Amino acid sequence: MERGMKRPREEADGVVREKQACAADFRRWDVAETGFYLRREGLERWEQMFREHGITGPGLPFLTEAHLEKMGVFPLGSRLQILHCLQKLWQVSNESMKVLNDPIHGHIELHPLLLRFVDTPQFQRLRHIKQLGGTYLVFPGASHNRFEHSVGVGYLAGCLVQALNERQPELLITKQDVLCVQIAGLCHDLGHGPFSHMFDGMFIPKVRPGEKWKHEMASVQMFDHLVRVNGLEEVMERHGLTLPDDLVFIKEQIAGPLDSSVLNSSWPYKGRPMEKSFLYEIVANKRNGIDVDKWDYFARDCYHLGIQNNFDYQRFLKFARVCEVRGKKHICTRDKEVGNLYDMFHTRNCLHRRAYQHKVGNIIETMITEAFVKADPHIQILGSSGRIFSISSAIDDMEAYTKLTDHIFELILYSSAPELSEARAILHNIVCRRLYKCVGQTTPEMHLDASPEKLLDWAKEVAGSKPSGTDANLTAEDFVVRVIHMDYGMKEKNPINNVHFYCKKDPTKAIKIRKKQVSKLLPERFAEQLIRVYCKKTDDKSLEAAKKYFVQWCMDRNFTKPQDGDIIAPELTPLKRDWHTLERDDDDSELDDNAEDNHLGLRDETPRKTGRNVKVNLFHAPGESRL
Repeated sequence: MERGMKRPREEADGVVREKQACAADFRRWDVAETGFYLRREGLERWEQMFREHGITGPGLPFLTEAHLEKMGVFPLGSRLQILHCLQKLWQVSNESMKVLNDPIHGHIELHPLLLRFVDTPQFQRLRHIKQLGGTYLVFPGASHNRFEHSVGVGYLAGCLVQALNERQPELLITKQDVLCVQIAGLCHDLGHGPFSHMFDGMFIPKVRPGEKWKHEMASVQMFDHLVRVNGLEEVMERHGLTLPDDLVFIKEQIAGPLDSSVLNSSWPYKGRPMEKSFLYEIVANKRNGIDVDKWDYFARDCYHLGIQNNFDYQRFLKFARVCEVRGKKHICTRDKEVGNLYDMFHTRNCLHRRAYQHKVGNIIETMITEAFVKADPHIQILGSSGRIFSISSAIDDMEAYTKLTDHIFELILYSSAPELSEARAILHNIVCRRLYKCVGQTTPEMHLDASPEKLLDWAKEVAGSKPSGTDANLTAEDFVVRVIHMDYGMKEKNPINNVHFYCKKDPTKAIKIRKKQVSKLLPERFAEQLIRVYCKKTDDKSLEAAKKYFVQWCMDRNFTKPQDGDIIAPELTPLKRDWHTLERDDDDSELDDNAEDNHLGLRDETPRKTGRNVKVNLFHAPGESRL
């Protein structure tokens, strides 16, 4: 074999190494792969010099112009050219970034690749879907849409992953990782339907019972559709992403593992290896719920609702770091932040109580759902291949679903079609503020099944709980029963039990902090149900009767006494022995506390004229006035 000719095996090995130098993380490169990169960038004349000095990938970020001069790289222009070429390896973008002025996060920068996703019909559709659905019809400021929330989540996803990269270079976070995490944050809500959670939480279960459909599934389908019809595969590859692996990684961040057959395996994800497990906790954290999605909607919703936000994500960014726990890497925070995280979930709970589950907003969404159900067979949406879809079947075709936004409300309201008259009347009542009225709210002692069938049964029970002496006759069709689930994000579980912390003394060791170690004033339970009953008849006589029906039903069901129970049904509540026994026990407890205070000399009250001997207060001298 002639000198200088490569052997077949060496040549094949060179091709493999060259591909690795183009795609893999530069911090894993050896001398040969570093040389291949220089050759690919047109700097082959310096390849041998780099080889002689044994420069590998991990050392590239530390090279300076002075180092290159000592190595013998002349002239100055060549040294600057090499440095510029190397900087492309760790810079997220060499192109100009788009600056957006966001009311929540200020001036934020978006990578050009992210803008290609934003500037598509599928993403622009989010401009026309209210972030809080029917809540906007209660809180006048809550007019923001899914569009700005999604942009905010994409921005925060980049903030967190780059903060981890700067704090812990050993994590080997690549610019491809950063872009994929940002794209996932940007596209995580593509699948929301009209009025956001009303669509997948109320409408779809009514018209397609048994269908286990969630907006996360639609987000993955819409993402695939967006990439395909806008030809973004080539654009993504041009920006350094590897397909199809990075496409899989983005979708896994949105909806979790895509292959249900590997859910029970030690590592069910395919987009990134287990050593990058922490990347799956940034956009949608399935482990404990602490993710950038919540950070944005806490801040954005509070801003538009006029509610104080007690959680500062900037502080979390300062303390976030990755620690290894049983072979997997998790995002952890400082031990002193545990109280702030409880406050974060308390803020979430307060937002649900005060806004998301507002009794008027809930019934407005119930009425909109009723209107959509009646209109569903009569709405025609053009989809792919010329097929026609209804509101409910549009989720099966992303081209049709792209056309489905909040505008369907006005489409029905302003229609003149006779077949839409019933739906139109319901929406007209909403516009004119002729809403169903809430007649009461209660809480069950134990968790109850709240299936649609059970809610209909409860409406019949309420209608059958007519108290004696009530004139108005109400039927099951006059009542709407809603069950609201309130929790800290993980049903009955305490989400902080799934959070790992680290101490200042050893930031590499992950620990858990239990509730007892934090405070005795934290909640004992982390989930409850609220049962609300509404009446469709809004005249005074019917409403007055409906409230008594409701109180009687609570008595029969052994639910807690409604807060206004003694006012709306004073003739009924005394008949429930348990309700008043509990109240007397509480009063007795207060009296016992007062007696103990008196015993300790902590209370100073004028003795009552009871006919009994009054003890002398030893804290006063004889003859001293108590006034």
